[in-house]
Amino acid sequence: MVLSMAPLVLLILLVAGAARACSFSPGGPSTAPPPTIDAQAAFANDASNVSYPIRAPKLPDGWVANSANTVAIGSTSSSRVGFITTGDRYLRLAQSSAAVAALLPAEVDGLSTTDSTGTKEVGGTSWTIYVRQGGEPAWVADLGPVRLLITGSGTPTDFNTLARAVLAVEPLTS
Repeated sequence: MVLSMAPLVLLILLVAGAARACSFSPGGPSTAPPPTIDAQAAFANDASNVSYPIRAPKLPDGWVANSANTVAIGSTSSSRVGFITTGDRYLRLAQSSAAVAALLPAEVDGLSTTDSTGTKEVGGTSWTIYVRQGGEPAWVADLGPVRLLITGSGTPTDFNTLARAVLAVEPLTS
Protein backbone atom coordinates (compact mmCIF):
# COMPACT_ATOMS: atom_id res chain seq x y z
CA MET A 1 0.00 0.00 0.00
CA VAL A 2 2.87 2.37 0.79
CA LEU A 3 4.38 1.71 -2.63
CA SER A 4 1.09 2.55 -4.35
CA MET A 5 0.88 5.86 -2.45
CA ALA A 6 4.41 6.98 -3.41
CA PRO A 7 3.55 7.86 -7.05
CA LEU A 8 0.50 9.82 -5.88
CA VAL A 9 2.50 11.81 -3.35
CA LEU A 10 5.17 12.50 -5.99
CA LEU A 11 2.51 13.66 -8.46
CA ILE A 12 0.95 15.98 -5.86
CA LEU A 13 4.35 17.50 -5.02
CA LEU A 14 5.10 18.05 -8.71
CA VAL A 15 1.74 19.75 -9.34
CA ALA A 16 2.08 21.93 -6.22
CA GLY A 17 5.63 22.86 -7.18
CA ALA A 18 4.68 23.69 -10.77
CA ALA A 19 1.79 25.85 -9.56
CA ARG A 20 4.03 27.49 -6.94
CA ALA A 21 1.18 27.02 -4.49
CA CYS A 22 3.45 25.76 -1.73
CA SER A 23 6.66 26.94 -0.21
CA PHE A 24 9.16 25.44 2.17
CA SER A 25 10.98 27.61 4.65
CA PRO A 26 13.06 25.49 7.03
CA GLY A 27 14.09 28.54 9.09
CA GLY A 28 10.49 29.58 9.73
CA PRO A 29 8.59 32.52 8.34
CA SER A 30 10.49 35.42 6.83
CA THR A 31 11.37 38.26 9.17
CA ALA A 32 12.02 40.64 6.29
CA PRO A 33 10.10 43.91 6.44
CA PRO A 34 6.99 44.15 4.26
CA PRO A 35 7.38 45.68 0.82
CA THR A 36 6.92 49.45 0.68
CA ILE A 37 5.61 51.82 -1.96
CA ASP A 38 5.45 55.57 -2.38
CA ALA A 39 1.81 56.18 -1.42
CA GLN A 40 1.93 59.86 -2.33
CA ALA A 41 3.07 58.97 -5.86
CA ALA A 42 0.32 56.32 -6.14
CA PHE A 43 -2.34 58.81 -5.04
CA ALA A 44 -0.98 61.47 -7.44
CA ASN A 45 -0.96 58.99 -10.32
CA ASP A 46 -4.55 57.97 -9.62
CA ALA A 47 -5.65 61.60 -9.27
CA SER A 48 -4.44 62.26 -12.81
CA ASN A 49 -6.08 59.13 -14.22
CA VAL A 50 -9.56 58.98 -12.66
CA SER A 51 -12.56 61.27 -12.95
CA TYR A 52 -13.27 61.57 -9.22
CA PRO A 53 -11.36 63.38 -6.45
CA ILE A 54 -8.51 61.49 -4.76
CA ARG A 55 -7.23 62.31 -1.28
CA ALA A 56 -3.71 61.51 -0.09
CA PRO A 57 -3.80 61.13 3.70
CA LYS A 58 -0.77 61.88 5.83
CA LEU A 59 -0.45 59.03 8.31
CA PRO A 60 1.42 58.66 11.59
CA ASP A 61 5.05 57.64 11.76
CA GLY A 62 5.37 53.89 11.68
CA TRP A 63 2.57 53.33 9.16
CA VAL A 64 3.96 51.85 5.94
CA ALA A 65 2.23 51.95 2.56
CA ASN A 66 2.77 48.54 1.01
CA SER A 67 0.38 48.17 -1.94
CA ALA A 68 -1.50 50.21 -4.52
CA ASN A 69 -3.69 49.40 -7.48
CA THR A 70 -6.77 50.52 -9.35
CA VAL A 71 -9.58 48.10 -10.19
CA ALA A 72 -12.60 48.45 -12.45
CA ILE A 73 -16.04 48.59 -10.89
CA GLY A 74 -18.59 48.69 -13.68
CA SER A 75 -18.03 51.86 -15.69
CA THR A 76 -15.80 53.44 -13.03
CA SER A 77 -12.88 52.32 -10.88
CA SER A 78 -11.58 52.10 -7.34
CA SER A 79 -8.23 53.55 -6.31
CA ARG A 80 -6.72 51.40 -3.54
CA VAL A 81 -3.73 51.89 -1.27
CA GLY A 82 -2.88 49.44 1.52
CA PHE A 83 -1.05 50.20 4.75
CA ILE A 84 0.66 48.25 7.53
CA THR A 85 -0.07 50.00 10.84
CA THR A 86 2.28 50.41 13.79
CA GLY A 87 0.58 47.35 15.32
CA ASP A 88 1.43 45.25 12.23
CA ARG A 89 -2.20 45.25 11.09
CA TYR A 90 -3.36 45.86 7.52
CA LEU A 91 -5.80 48.52 6.31
CA ARG A 92 -6.80 49.38 2.76
CA LEU A 93 -8.22 52.71 1.67
CA ALA A 94 -10.38 52.61 -1.46
CA GLN A 95 -11.68 55.73 -3.16
CA SER A 96 -14.31 55.45 -5.89
CA SER A 97 -17.22 57.14 -7.60
CA ALA A 98 -19.07 53.79 -7.64
CA ALA A 99 -22.32 53.54 -5.73
CA VAL A 100 -22.01 51.92 -2.31
CA ALA A 101 -24.03 48.90 -3.51
CA ALA A 102 -21.38 48.23 -6.20
CA LEU A 103 -18.34 49.29 -4.16
CA LEU A 104 -18.92 47.04 -1.14
CA PRO A 105 -18.88 43.63 -2.88
CA ALA A 106 -16.00 44.74 -5.12
CA GLU A 107 -13.84 45.68 -2.14
CA VAL A 108 -14.92 43.06 0.41
CA ASP A 109 -15.97 39.79 -1.19
CA GLY A 110 -19.67 39.19 -0.66
CA LEU A 111 -20.34 42.23 1.54
CA SER A 112 -23.54 44.11 0.75
CA THR A 113 -25.52 47.08 2.00
CA THR A 114 -27.68 44.70 4.06
CA ASP A 115 -24.62 44.02 6.24
CA SER A 116 -24.73 47.49 7.84
CA THR A 117 -24.23 47.45 11.60
CA GLY A 118 -24.70 51.18 12.16
CA THR A 119 -22.82 54.45 11.78
CA LYS A 120 -19.96 56.22 13.49
CA GLU A 121 -19.09 59.90 13.42
CA VAL A 122 -15.38 60.44 12.71
CA GLY A 123 -13.75 63.63 11.57
CA GLY A 124 -17.11 65.36 11.26
CA THR A 125 -18.33 62.77 8.76
CA SER A 126 -20.73 59.88 9.17
CA TRP A 127 -19.17 56.52 8.35
CA THR A 128 -21.47 53.52 7.79
CA ILE A 129 -19.97 50.32 9.17
CA TYR A 130 -20.55 47.06 7.34
CA VAL A 131 -19.48 43.64 8.59
CA ARG A 132 -20.45 40.02 8.12
CA GLN A 133 -20.07 37.55 10.96
CA GLY A 134 -16.44 36.43 11.04
CA GLY A 135 -15.42 38.96 8.38
CA GLU A 136 -13.40 42.14 8.37
CA PRO A 137 -15.30 45.41 8.78
CA ALA A 138 -15.65 48.02 6.09
CA TRP A 139 -16.26 51.69 6.88
CA VAL A 140 -17.82 53.77 4.11
CA ALA A 141 -18.20 57.55 3.91
CA ASP A 142 -20.14 59.17 1.08
CA LEU A 143 -18.57 62.52 0.18
CA GLY A 144 -20.78 63.24 -2.83
CA PRO A 145 -18.64 62.64 -5.92
CA VAL A 146 -16.57 59.98 -4.13
CA ARG A 147 -17.04 57.17 -1.64
CA LEU A 148 -14.24 56.37 0.80
CA LEU A 149 -13.99 52.77 2.03
CA ILE A 150 -11.63 51.47 4.70
CA THR A 151 -11.29 47.74 5.32
CA GLY A 152 -8.77 45.35 6.82
CA SER A 153 -7.63 43.72 10.02
CA GLY A 154 -6.80 46.96 11.83
CA THR A 155 -8.04 47.86 15.28
CA PRO A 156 -10.87 50.36 15.78
CA THR A 157 -8.19 52.93 16.66
CA ASP A 158 -6.45 52.20 13.32
CA PHE A 159 -9.73 52.69 11.44
CA ASN A 160 -10.30 56.00 13.28
CA THR A 161 -6.75 57.15 12.50
CA LEU A 162 -7.08 56.47 8.77
CA ALA A 163 -10.61 57.94 8.63
CA ARG A 164 -9.44 61.17 10.29
CA ALA A 165 -6.31 61.37 8.11
CA VAL A 166 -8.16 60.99 4.81
CA LEU A 167 -10.77 63.58 5.79
CA ALA A 168 -8.13 66.05 7.02
CA VAL A 169 -6.71 66.65 3.52
CA GLU A 170 -8.18 68.29 0.46
CA PRO A 171 -8.47 66.25 -2.75
CA LEU A 172 -5.42 66.36 -5.02
CA THR A 173 -5.61 68.42 -8.16
CA SER A 174 -4.73 66.59 -11.33
